[in-house]
This record gives sequence, C-alpha cells and structure tokens, in this order.
Amino acid sequence: QLQLVESGGGLVQPGGSLRLSCVVSGRNFDYYAIGWFRQAPGKEREGVSCISSNGDGTNYVDSVKGRFTISRDNAKNTAYLQMNSLKPEDTAVYYCAAKAYAGTAVPMFAAREFDWWGQGTQVTVSS
Repeated sequence: QLQLVESGGGLVQPGGSLRLSCVVSGRNFDYYAIGWFRQAPGKEREGVSCISSNGDGTNYVDSVKGRFTISRDNAKNTAYLQMNSLKPEDTAVYYCAAKAYAGTAVPMFAAREFDWWGQGTQVTVSS
C-alpha cells in the first residue's frame, strides 16, 4: 500500500505561481511513476503531467507545456508540480497518483491506470 499526500494549493492571481508537492509513503518510491491530474467542477478528471520512476522521462498535456514542470526527489519520496503563468482555466482540484512502472519513457497515462491516489489540493486562479 502507498499513501499519497498533496500540499501547496491555494488562491493565486492570474500569472502567478504555485508549487504542489506529493509526499509518498509506503513501498519503494522509486518503483513508481507519478502522475498529476486535475478536476474542475462539472468536468472529467484530466491528466496534467507524468514522470518516470527515475525522473528521466516526463510528459505534459498540451495546455500546460511551457508553464508547468514536473519533478521528483526520490531521496525525499516527494514529487512536485511547479506551476507558472497560471490562468483561471487552471482552477481545479489537483491530485497526484502512483503507478508501478519501470520504463523511462512515460506516456500520459490515463487515470484508470493508476493504483494509488492522494486526496487532492485545491488550486484557484482568480483576481
């Protein structure tokens, strides 16, 4: 079993930045690819970014490319999502998720492919 806990959400003005963290406890963190997802009210959960177990492979949904950066520190069992140039349409609950995956190249895995999830953190972009 893994436990995932997100933090770092909040209210930010358009153009601002936030860094989300996902602390993972349980089994070996470096066995798992990590994904960040978001869900806005009335919308389906959307994949935002994924990172491979060793951090060498990343992938992003087109709408966040150039603005968001995913990373991880396996020594701290933590994954991050740095979000810059935030827009109102980025407003959502953001979730991190873990999937056992040894590959370096990571596709944008679908939500159904992840086995463990955090509880989510709210990100609101508004003036």
